[in-house]
Amino acid sequence: MTILRRLKDYLDDQKVPYEILTHQEAFTAPEIAQMLHVPGKEMAKVVMVKVGERFVMVVIPANSKVDLTRLKEIFRETPVRLATEDEFKGLFPDCQVGTMPPFGNLYGLEVYVDRSLTTDEEIVFQAGTHKEAVKLRYQDFANLVHPTVAEFHQSPTKLSGKPG
Repeated sequence: MTILRRLKDYLDDQKVPYEILTHQEAFTAPEIAQMLHVPGKEMAKVVMVKVGERFVMVVIPANSKVDLTRLKEIFRETPVRLATEDEFKGLFPDCQVGTMPPFGNLYGLEVYVDRSLTTDEEIVFQAGTHKEAVKLRYQDFANLVHPTVAEFHQSPTKLSGKPG
């Protein structure tokens, strides 16, 4: 079963309203936000982080970058680094590489959400493919996933052009 089907079943079962958004094939969250005419701050992107020996899903706005220094303070553990696609792709066998939705609870993973995403009424995120996204109320997402909320993004004005 694809994650999109699993996610739809999960949301339907929980009686959470959502919208499936189809778009042209895209490989980055900012591209998807642009295609869907969604502000970058409302497009959530998942970044996988390796904290010691475990994987953690962190969720930030598409127009931001992860602040690893801040994550090290939050986790109080080292090393903390970005995970490589080769390291984490096996965790998401029902997703195309790099398209996992921020529902770490469906994969047994901790989820950390950047505080900046909590101020939006809705969030949009990739749905396991390079052509589909899901839009739902942030509060519904939070009620289902129970993420830890913290500040760990670098704003777009501080970005250096490196991925992450």
